[in-house]
Amino acid sequence: MSFAEAMFSYDLAHFFDEAFEREKAPRSHYQTVIEGFIAYGESEFQRRRSLIELVFRNQGITFTVYGDERGTERTFPFDPFPRIITASEWTHLEAGLKQRVKAINMFLRDIYHEQEILKDDIIPAELVLQNPNYRKQVKGIDLPHDVYTHIVGCDLIRDAKGSYRVLEDNLRSPSGVSYMLANRGVMARSFPKLLEGLDVRPISHYPLELLKTLRSLSDKSRPSIVVLTPGQYNSAYFEHSYLAQQMGVQLVEGRDLFVADDYVWMRTTNGREKVDVIYRRIDDNFLDPQVFNKESMLGVAGILEVYKKGNVALANAIGTGVADDKATYAYIPRIIKYYLNEEPIIPNVETFLGAEPEGLEYMLHNAEKLVIKEVGGAGGYGMLVGSEADEEKRKDFLAAVRADPKNYIAQPIIQLSRHPTYYPDSKRFEPCHVDLRPYILMGEEITIVPGGLTRVALKRGSLVVNSSQGGGSKDTWVLADA
Repeated sequence: MSFAEAMFSYDLAHFFDEAFEREKAPRSHYQTVIEGFIAYGESEFQRRRSLIELVFRNQGITFTVYGDERGTERTFPFDPFPRIITASEWTHLEAGLKQRVKAINMFLRDIYHEQEILKDDIIPAELVLQNPNYRKQVKGIDLPHDVYTHIVGCDLIRDAKGSYRVLEDNLRSPSGVSYMLANRGVMARSFPKLLEGLDVRPISHYPLELLKTLRSLSDKSRPSIVVLTPGQYNSAYFEHSYLAQQMGVQLVEGRDLFVADDYVWMRTTNGREKVDVIYRRIDDNFLDPQVFNKESMLGVAGILEVYKKGNVALANAIGTGVADDKATYAYIPRIIKYYLNEEPIIPNVETFLGAEPEGLEYMLHNAEKLVIKEVGGAGGYGMLVGSEADEEKRKDFLAAVRADPKNYIAQPIIQLSRHPTYYPDSKRFEPCHVDLRPYILMGEEITIVPGGLTRVALKRGSLVVNSSQGGGSKDTWVLADA
């Protein structure tokens, strides 16, 4: 089979395909890229793909998989066939994402101040006030621009009809943006002719936009900004160090900071230096051992008091996790309607709550056609894909659901859209399920870098795109015109 035939020949089945309208019939915005790959030829394609793997390995572009006997550190899998989004599609997504983060921030300000949405019974009060991520310690604190989620990653999918939906919101410390930037870098160097053939919107300015967002949290003209990391053994440490380097700010661990005289200070070789803004990649529980987890050695003792006095800004704010809880997610359409008096531009996926009797009943009797998730789970952990599990595994998982139903939600198994992805073992492009995580920055204004991280379920037939579960990624191209 020729390289061109391998590019075009796979069964579309009943899935929505990002690149093909019909078998061997590319969508118009993919035609140029497909012709470009064919022009490179198979041997040159293989050579350039091998160089990309070498670049990722040499630059330490890795992620961590916990609990794997083969080791924890892996080179991040990358597929060179880019995902392409038209200008009109992106206009729709951009409007929907801005609407969503605006409403979520209004919700967070409300529940930490007047709590009008709870008084009006739009969302159950216990869902918020009894949520483990609700931080009563920060109730009543006023934040710069009333913004709580300065960096947001929304996971988008396309269903069998090609309609975009929000699968979940990541509002605490969303990861993956460094892979988005690295993907564009290797594509620009390895397959420059593909990019030259299309008017693709740039993303390299993301670190500058992030720095601008962080600076907006301080009233100083040149605030002191740091990135706070748990350390080199964290799964996203590459990203922490990469973003700090790109922004030109210090990467610090908790032991590098201390509190004195109502301020946060950084230890330097020239003495202490006041810190104004912290981009934290540490969860609330580990941030201040005097208030949250007393055994934490990752945070800064006393930082909450400095934060409450307005002497240091944190991105994201303490307590944002209550809004990216998977149970709260089910109420986001109501939240948008309540605060903005608008219908969601990008709809949710239908969601059943274990906390509701009818939701639990449906979950227990239809597990084989549902994805059941822990409300606080992440990274593909704490979830059951009913169609991929045997009866015994479903039985064991449902026992945990019965024991603590409030801790679980369920969603129908959606046949995620697919995209051509190269498999070295078959030397063919095969269809893989994908999602998209755009990154939204919110300070004085809302900024979205065009595109995001397209994640790919590299395990054949799998719907799970998380890197911790064997997924990889693609470069995402947003076209500047029709």
